[in-house]
Amino acid sequence: MITTDFVPGSPCWLDLGAPDTKAATAFYRSVFGWEFRPMSPDSDDYGAFQLGGRTVAGLGKLTEEGARSAWMIYFCVPDADAATETVRQSGGTVRVPPMDAGGEGRMAQYTDPQGGQFAVWQPGGTKGVDAVDETGTLSWTELYTTDMAGAKEFYGNLFGWRTQDMDLAGGGGTYVLVTPSGQPDERMHGGMMQLPAEHLVLTGGKPYWHPVFATADCDATVDKVMAGGGRVMMGPEDAEGVGRLAVCVDPAGADFVVLTPEPGPQG
Repeated sequence: MITTDFVPGSPCWLDLGAPDTKAATAFYRSVFGWEFRPMSPDSDDYGAFQLGGRTVAGLGKLTEEGARSAWMIYFCVPDADAATETVRQSGGTVRVPPMDAGGEGRMAQYTDPQGGQFAVWQPGGTKGVDAVDETGTLSWTELYTTDMAGAKEFYGNLFGWRTQDMDLAGGGGTYVLVTPSGQPDERMHGGMMQLPAEHLVLTGGKPYWHPVFATADCDATVDKVMAGGGRVMMGPEDAEGVGRLAVCVDPAGADFVVLTPEPGPQG
């Protein structure tokens, strides 16, 4: 599970780069009930998505030339500059070098050697999002990659993640579960899955990360996605031991997963 007791290597922030922040706000309000609070009263180019007054994600204007609208996942690090050097030494690319975020923290964005984009956050005044692992918030992170061995090595060097292989039902391949270094299985926060490039249609064959948001009713949430102008790439369907899920794409093309977790054992 993801918690707000952020430890090195755990997801702590996420934000959406959208070509139209007002349209994105309307869509995610209709799907999850999120409200948008701009950082500056004079501009809505960047701000926070909030649910019940608690920050659950960020939203910013997509400015990178040729970039697709997408969710960016940030992982907690004690030193963004040291992480950047490790990325370079491990064959990754620095897309945005370490920079201060107004005293709230220090961030950098990268591309892994296989092509997956992600970011790091060195906490300052802001440790991360306020709410996770509940309805309408981040509950899991997932990487689709074309080279599992390469991804394991790269992220292992960078974050020290502990990984565990799990065979998917029906011969669907291997899913790699990810836990922050030194943490118990209960702190497992994500997974990685190898897919052929032709299956990664959103990115033209390049690996990518996406967030999984918890919902009390997967099917009802999917209906809201479609009513808001989004589309569904897969599901809703039941995944044994996981829950009911669907892979969705918002109107601007950013993908995310919605999941109604399978009920746990009753004590």
